[in-house]
Amino acid sequence: MDKLKAIIEQYSRWKPLEVFVSRIEAYKASDYIICVENSKSLLESIGKEICQEKGIELNASSSVNGIIKQAFKALGYSSKEHSLKISGALATIAQYIGELRNEIGITSHGRPLYELADQKVLIDDMTKEFLLGATEIISCLLINLAEKESVNSIKESTMSYEESEDFNQYWDEVFGEFVMGDYAYSASEILFMVDREAYKVELEAFNSEQSEQKEENDE
Repeated sequence: MDKLKAIIEQYSRWKPLEVFVSRIEAYKASDYIICVENSKSLLESIGKEICQEKGIELNASSSVNGIIKQAFKALGYSSKEHSLKISGALATIAQYIGELRNEIGITSHGRPLYELADQKVLIDDMTKEFLLGATEIISCLLINLAEKESVNSIKESTMSYEESEDFNQYWDEVFGEFVMGDYAYSASEILFMVDREAYKVELEAFNSEQSEQKEENDE
């Protein structure tokens, strides 16, 4: 799980996850049951951290599938059709890992000896590799999305109204000034102060249009 370890190294707040990664790598060849249990715990921990950070309450009985779906939703990843399909598929894989853990887990459920022997040959090697690979992909994607979201939030919170003078002037020319008694505010000021997300969307659209026009003129 080199990719996941590199991401954890890059973003130190996720360092506690190393305990799950270490167990997965240590028992990959000798005890796949432990790998599955730690894979489930790994995904749950990432999902719960994201949901907690975004203020989303989870039920005590939430499945790993539900937690991962909520995490993707909290990060805005499921707002578009293709992303919805991807996040849904990944959450389904996470759910299967959770179900597999309940089916073959030995630390939470006592098993007769013959069942314990059977668990070791229940999953073929290719499926094992796929599930561990999927666990790493889901983990890396969620952590990267979470960190990108954090960076965007910081940038948004430090966004300056004055730094977008061209857009502000354009917006004010279109919508003018709003007078309320003895007070008057430009349209761009109101948009910036009242709905920062809408301001950002309109600013990006304006900048994109300006770039396209510049490219056409250069041609």
